[in-house]
Amino acid sequence: MSAQFDDGKDDGALRTIGEVSKALNIKTHVLRYWEQQFPMLEPLKRSGGRRYYRPEDVKLVEQIDQLVNQQGYTLKGAQQAIADGKVDEAPVSAREPDSSTPRPVTTSSATSDAAVVPAEVIAQLKGIRARLAAALEA
Repeated sequence: MSAQFDDGKDDGALRTIGEVSKALNIKTHVLRYWEQQFPMLEPLKRSGGRRYYRPEDVKLVEQIDQLVNQQGYTLKGAQQAIADGKVDEAPVSAREPDSSTPRPVTTSSATSDAAVVPAEVIAQLKGIRARLAAALEA
């Protein structure tokens, strides 16, 4: 996964939070939150607090997104993986997990590869989703 910027700027150019948000399909409030949770994510800030992401910041955001949103890591697990240097230039999904890498959150402690979720848990989750959707419409 690599950010696709179609703004005509050079690959090494600074990007605003809006440009990064659009290219990676991550909401700006999530990027700001990740800045608080990941101390190594520090875009440049100009007068008025306007953020400018360097290419290395964009790569870090891509790694965080991969760990959290595609592999199911908690923020704490993703922080640990990045701090321990377990994330490198290779795409995260292409690497084999090792025993020292924090594991993604799972819904079951089943020993098989496929996690088994009881029907009552699924029903509860569907009910929660319906209540959340109704609350958003109100």
